[in-house]
Amino acid sequence: MNESSNQADTTSPSTHIGTTSFSMNGTSNKTSNKTSQTNSSFSGTASSSTNGTHRERGVSQTKASQMKASQMKASQTKASQMKASQTNGVSRTTSEWAVEAEGLVKIFGQNRAVDGVHLKVPTGTIYGVLGPNGAGKTTTIRMLATLLRPDAGTARVFGHDVTKEPQIVRQLIGVTGQYASVDETLSATENLILFSRLLGLSRSEARRKANDLLEEFGLTEAAKRPLKKFSGGMRRRLDLAASLIAQPPLIFLDEPTTGLDPRTRAQMWGTIRRLVKTGSTVLLTTQYLDEADQLADRIAVIDSGRVVAEGTVDELKETAGTAALQLRLQDTHQMNTARDIVNRVLKVQATESPESGKLTAPLRDADRVTDLLVALRQSGIHLTEFSVQKPTLDEVFLAITGHGVETQAGASDAMATHAMESQTAENKKEAVRG
Repeated sequence: MNESSNQADTTSPSTHIGTTSFSMNGTSNKTSNKTSQTNSSFSGTASSSTNGTHRERGVSQTKASQMKASQMKASQTKASQMKASQTNGVSRTTSEWAVEAEGLVKIFGQNRAVDGVHLKVPTGTIYGVLGPNGAGKTTTIRMLATLLRPDAGTARVFGHDVTKEPQIVRQLIGVTGQYASVDETLSATENLILFSRLLGLSRSEARRKANDLLEEFGLTEAAKRPLKKFSGGMRRRLDLAASLIAQPPLIFLDEPTTGLDPRTRAQMWGTIRRLVKTGSTVLLTTQYLDEADQLADRIAVIDSGRVVAEGTVDELKETAGTAALQLRLQDTHQMNTARDIVNRVLKVQATESPESGKLTAPLRDADRVTDLLVALRQSGIHLTEFSVQKPTLDEVFLAITGHGVETQAGASDAMATHAMESQTAENKKEAVRG
């Protein structure tokens, strides 16, 4: 399941509040007993000044207890209001921005894995984060999901600061990491029921939710099979299903289709689109250019820990140059003549590929294409293929960064994974302390 749900027993607001309440009451009782014993042992012998001192301490302790109780009550009220605002599993949020990150920095030793990332994710959209291995995508996600503490910068989720209000942020998000976090000793149904119960669903609701998700992800036939007998793709689908039990307002999907076959990938894309239609916001990291092209409303390109470009797919493609006109000739012996006509009519320099019988030319003025086709026909040049090719995201990435999407080693995010594992216990303790 997602990393945040793995901490459900320690990071949920109810657990946090309950722990605080228990600690406060325990401290109060010990203080009361200690005060009673002290008063009894010094009864009849203490001076009036000493009694005055004890009274002052008692008043101070009472005020401190009242302040803690007030803070605890405010926290309970806020948590109750957030739960009450949920409709069909998705909290109603009025913030224009699901995520606002400014100057996020994370350093591991001498390596700046994230070096001043700025992001603004509009509510109700699919936002793609594209970059090579080691670019800092996963580290950024973990900071936004409260799993890593930023070394610098600020980040807010629906207006809530991820470092100052982590408990509230965790109520609003779901996280699906790169590796399946389900229990291999349990069946698919048992995993989903377990996570549902941890999220507060009743037994009947948990079983119904598990059955619905298993059907949606095509896992019904394998529902009772132990996960150790699942393929990698099946585990990936179950992991995503587990993160959708509560369908939070913001879902982080860290390379969700890694290792999936094309049919399952297409099914996953459909599920992601459905999540947005039903009210969620999705922040998606990926190395698959076609995935970002198909899904994302806006894309941020991250390289070496920095956002090097941001915009819609079309806006980013425009940065890589103009569209290209491609012509395939029926008679390759007419290549030189056709090239001269293209250069003259379109006023550009065409390039030829004699082996394939194809001409390619930059398309700067689409209105001239009709004139070109007429000129080719008048010269007796016949075409077998005609197409206009926009720049691909691969070309965009090459133009922006100077290298391909999968050329770097995953050093930064590997360090983030190691650091996250060693910091998980510390995060749990921090969540309990508040």
